[in-house]
Amino acid sequence: MSITSRESAFRETAAYGGLIDAIGGLATVVIAIVGLSGVNAPMMASIATIVFGVALLVQGGTMLSEYAQIIFPAGSRATNVEGFGGSSLSVVFLVGVAGIVLGVLSLLGIEPATLTPIAAIAFGSALVLSSNAVWQLHVLSQESLRSRDQMGAGGSEILASEMAFGSAGIQALSGLAVIVLGILAIAGTANDLTLNLVALLALGATIVFTGGSLSATLLSFMRSR
Repeated sequence: MSITSRESAFRETAAYGGLIDAIGGLATVVIAIVGLSGVNAPMMASIATIVFGVALLVQGGTMLSEYAQIIFPAGSRATNVEGFGGSSLSVVFLVGVAGIVLGVLSLLGIEPATLTPIAAIAFGSALVLSSNAVWQLHVLSQESLRSRDQMGAGGSEILASEMAFGSAGIQALSGLAVIVLGILAIAGTANDLTLNLVALLALGATIVFTGGSLSATLLSFMRSR
């Protein structure tokens, strides 16, 4: 298989990764809404925590893979990426794994009222720390194209740029809100389970948007090559 074919397959897989974590976010939203409607809320909170942890892992893997492909392109010199890095993505991986573990433990009945809010706080912190990751990835992709004397994709590139920039602010604000909700829930505030489900709902909605932004960025980059 040629280098071009490998790159094409790689980028298509990465773009699908953005769609998969968006689907995971949507599933989290649906499960949280079911819990808020009163259908076995503790179990729904635990399941939503597990689903979101998986979605976070997928998103982290997708972005890290694309970072690596842009910085070390096959058959080409490395892109100048001073000031950029995927270090915050390691936090996303760790938090995703931790969230899955906490969700499983709470699903087994081990302190669910404590573990799921802790997971929500961790998820919110990960969103804040990695809030600019999609925007950085977009900037890196454009820098990579310029280094190869290739032009952007016109309207699609502009749309991807706007989505990537907007997702950074939304993700940071949502992460902060989730942290506050998680702290209130773990502090034993009245309706703590409701607060936890609302936090999970916000997390799911956020990753749906960032997953869409990630896919738009990657698809725009593929079309520009």
